Amino acid sequence: MHTARTMMFTELGLLLSAVPKHDVSVADYRRAIIDSNCLGKRSITNRKLTARYLRTLYGLDSSLVVFRALRSLWERDPTGRPLLALECAFARDPLLRQATPFILDRPAASVVKRTEVEEHIERLYPGRFSHVTCETVAQHIDATLTDSNHLVGKAVKKRSKAEATAGATGYALLLGYLEGVRGAGLFETDYARLLDCSKERIIELASDASAHGWIVFKHISDVYDASFPSVLTAQEMGWIREQT
Repeated sequence: MHTARTMMFTELGLLLSAVPKHDVSVADYRRAIIDSNCLGKRSITNRKLTARYLRTLYGLDSSLVVFRALRSLWERDPTGRPLLALECAFARDPLLRQATPFILDRPAASVVKRTEVEEHIERLYPGRFSHVTCETVAQHIDATLTDSNHLVGKAVKKRSKAEATAGATGYALLLGYLEGVRGAGLFETDYARLLDCSKERIIELASDASAHGWIVFKHISDVYDASFPSVLTAQEMGWIREQT
C-alpha cells in the first residue's frame, strides 16, 4: 500500500465525517468518495483509486472488528486519531509494519534521513523494488509517521514522540489481543510500541480506557487481564476462544 500512498490521514477524517453513521456498508463509503466526491478529488479515476486505497488500509466495513473499533474510538477520542489511523494501517499494510520499527528505534530529536529509510527498505526487500520505488515508499512512510507525530519537520525529519491516549491504547491492546497475545504481553506488541511511551504509562492509559467503558482492563500486582465486550460480538468472542 505504501508503494502508492501514505496512510491518508486527512482523507480518512474527511470520509468519516461525511459518513456519520457507523452501521453502513462498504458501498456507502464508496458512494461518498466516488459519487458525492466528499474528498474533493478532481477526477473519477482518482476518486476510485482513493476509495480502493482507503478500503485496503482501513477495511471500511463494520463487519470487520478492526475497522469497527477504529470507527468507534475515532468519535470518542479525537486527540488519539493520528495514532488510531496509524495502528489500523500498521495492522493491514505489511510494508508499513516492517519498515516502521527502524524509525521507532531512533532516539528522540535525531535526524531521520530519507536515504536511510530507502536503504532499510532495500534490506527488507532485496531486489524487489526499483530505486525510484524505494524513494517513493520512503517518502510515504515518512509522511505517514509525520501525520502520526512520530516524526516532525518538512525538509528535515526528526524523531519526535507521539501522543498516546486512552483510546489509542485501548485499540493497541485490542489489536494485540486479536493476534492471540494475552496478559503482560499486550504491553510488548508492535502496536504497543507505536504508543511511544513506557509500560507504566500504557497501564495508566489502559485503566483510563477501562474507566470510560471502551475496554475492560484489570490488573492485580503483575497479573493483567484485558477484554473488549463493547467491541467484539458474541460470535467473534467464540471464534477467539476456539483459536486460543
